[in-house]
Amino acid sequence: MEWLIGRDGHVVDRPVQPGGHGSFPLHYVRTGPRGRLPVLVVPGGPGLASFLPYRGFRRAAVRRGLDVLMVEHRGVGLSRRDHGGRDLPVEAVTVANVVDDLAAVLDHAGVAQAVVYGSSYGTYLAQGFGVRHPARVAAMVLDSPILGVEGDLALNRAFRRRAFWDGGTPATRRVAEAVRNLIRAGVPAAEVGHVVQVAHEFAGPEALLRLLQARARGRAGRLWRGLARLGVEEVEGTGVPYLMEPDLVRDIAFRELGFGLPADGLPLDPQASLTGGGSWPAFKAEPFDLASALPGFDWPVVVLSGERDLRTPRPVAQRIVDLAPHGVLVPLADTGHSALDAHQRAAILVAGATVAGTTDRLPGLAPRIASLPRRGASRWLGVGIAAAVRAATLR
Repeated sequence: MEWLIGRDGHVVDRPVQPGGHGSFPLHYVRTGPRGRLPVLVVPGGPGLASFLPYRGFRRAAVRRGLDVLMVEHRGVGLSRRDHGGRDLPVEAVTVANVVDDLAAVLDHAGVAQAVVYGSSYGTYLAQGFGVRHPARVAAMVLDSPILGVEGDLALNRAFRRRAFWDGGTPATRRVAEAVRNLIRAGVPAAEVGHVVQVAHEFAGPEALLRLLQARARGRAGRLWRGLARLGVEEVEGTGVPYLMEPDLVRDIAFRELGFGLPADGLPLDPQASLTGGGSWPAFKAEPFDLASALPGFDWPVVVLSGERDLRTPRPVAQRIVDLAPHGVLVPLADTGHSALDAHQRAAILVAGATVAGTTDRLPGLAPRIASLPRRGASRWLGVGIAAAVRAATLR
C-alpha cells in the first residue's frame, strides 16, 4: 500500500489500549502549505477511511492554501492491524480511544492547535475532542452534526413525520400524500421510509415525488429495490477495504452511539431500516454528554446543515447552535447530508473562512456558498438517481 500512503503519509505508534501492552501503527496524511492554522478533518462513518476516499478533496484544499490533516480511524484501512498483522480487538475501538488518537497525531505533527472539521459521525468525534482536549481546538466546523443519541432520534422522527407524513410544508404536501398512499397499499413502511431518506437527500423532493408515483403505478421496481438497500451495507456488511470497513467499529455504532435503538412502530422511523434486529450489540451509554459540554466551548463553532438532510436534520443543527456560545448556522440550500461528501467546494470555503477567523460572515454568504459548483461522490450519486427516476417515468 505504499502508493496509497505516498509522500504525505505519516505513522504514529499508538497503544492498542491505554496503559496496556501492544501497539499499532496509526496512519495519518498531511497535505498543503505549512504556516497557517491547520485543519484536522474527521470524516463520517464509523468505518469510513480517510486516505483513499478523500484524495480529491485534499488536492482541492491544497489549491485553496489549506494545511489539512486526516487520520485513518483505528480499526479501519491502514490503521486496522497491529504490528503483527492482526486485526485490532473490537474492545480497543472506542470513541475515547479514537479521540485520543487525534490528539496524538497533532502531537506527532507538531501542531499546538487546529480547526477541527467533523462530518456526520466525525462531528461526534470533533465535539468529543473538544471535551477531552479543549486547549487543542482553535475553532470547530460541524458538518451535518450529531449531538446526542436519544435527543437526536426524537428530533429526527418528529422532523420526518411532520414533513413526509403530515405534509407540514407546501414543498412536501404531495410527497406526504404519496407516502401515505403507498404504505396503505401495502408497501412496507420501513422500505418506504428508507427510500424517502435516500431519494430526498441525493436527488431532491421533485425526483422523490416522481419515484413514489412511479412505484404506485408498478414502475421503477429495480430502482426502488436498489435504493431500499443503499447505505444499509455500511452498517450490516463487511465493507470495501480502504474505503468503508464497518466490522471492527460496529461497537462504536451500536454500543456507544445507539444505531440499533428499537423502532417505535410508527411510519418514517429512521431505525426501521436496520434489519439485523437482536443481532446487533446492545446500546450501553454515550461516551460524552455533548449537550452539557457545548456551553463550555469557548471557540467559534460553525454548523453546516443541508436543506435535504434527513439523517441529521436541521433541528439538531439548530440545537447545537443554540447551545454553543459562539455558534453560527450555515444553511446549505439544495444540499443533503455531509458537505464534505456532497459539496466539497462549500466545505473547503467554510474551512478556509474558519482558518481566517471570518466565521461571522458565513451565514450571510450561505446562499452563495450553496450555489457553488458541486463536487464529491454523493453529488454524482444524486445525478444518477435523478436520471434513473426520469428514465423510469418516461417508459
